[in-house]
Amino acid sequence: MSGDQTFDWTLAEAQLVALGETEANDSADVRRSHIRLADVAGLIDVKTRLEAAFLAPLRNPELRVLYKRSLGGGLLLYGPPDCGMTYLARAVAGEMDARFLPVALVDVLDKWLGQSEQNIRVLFETARASAPCVVFLDGLDALGHVTTSGLDAVGTRATLNQLLREIDATGGENEGVFVLGATNRPWDVDTALRHPGRLDRTLFVSPPDTLAREVLLGLHLQGRPIDPIDLHAVARATSGFSGADLAHLCEIAAQHALMDSAQAGIARNIRQVDVEAAAKEVHPSPAQWLTTARKVALTANEGGSYDELVAYLRSRKML
Repeated sequence: MSGDQTFDWTLAEAQLVALGETEANDSADVRRSHIRLADVAGLIDVKTRLEAAFLAPLRNPELRVLYKRSLGGGLLLYGPPDCGMTYLARAVAGEMDARFLPVALVDVLDKWLGQSEQNIRVLFETARASAPCVVFLDGLDALGHVTTSGLDAVGTRATLNQLLREIDATGGENEGVFVLGATNRPWDVDTALRHPGRLDRTLFVSPPDTLAREVLLGLHLQGRPIDPIDLHAVARATSGFSGADLAHLCEIAAQHALMDSAQAGIARNIRQVDVEAAAKEVHPSPAQWLTTARKVALTANEGGSYDELVAYLRSRKML
């Protein structure tokens, strides 16, 4: 979580606070996840696809054998920033009764020759020692971006190759180790990472839907003096907002009430009008990401990699 906890809460962090899961997100710290998909507000379509793509084969070993479904391979989550990918990954670990090892890929990369590869090795050794364990590789494009020239390209390729070796480990080394990746720029993830048996399944994580927005608004207003507020109406009026946008909205509403109270010399509650006015001042931050993603969906959807994104864009009449 960032230093400014009010303005920068993501969907994941806001829900974690609500559930009392406020421990540090330390890449060297492996913890048991107690979160389940039922704890994720809204996002029914996302959870349904997650169940079908990843969890159902794990829960049904007899059916998996019958239909010859492999447990190999991982899952790549993608979508705009601040829309809950980390929280979903924690929920996957919880559903699997597994430990959770979150790693920001920018923290793995090191300027010293060979150190990044060593960091990758240690990461997977930790995960294997903690199995069953979900390794969550956040910001995967930082490592998987295709580079073509220069010394940086050589170092990046060596680190990428080490990651591929660890994911491909055979002989039971990775038994009970499940790899989830996350990125805001799936088009920059090296195709080698998405080969069969690696991160060969993708899941688009959209901005929070109406139900999720309503829950988040309630969380961000919690503990503040408020009049009865129609959160459902505000949620409906904030389509496309990220979790951070909703936190910012509530902060602005509180600022309106504070300024009025300071001028009047007496404190008043946050009112519906404050929240509605704040909603008009905040612009949905995923909009720019969706504009870029639309171009990708139109030109680079070979094999249906971005079908879920295309469906979302169509639902918003952007295609």
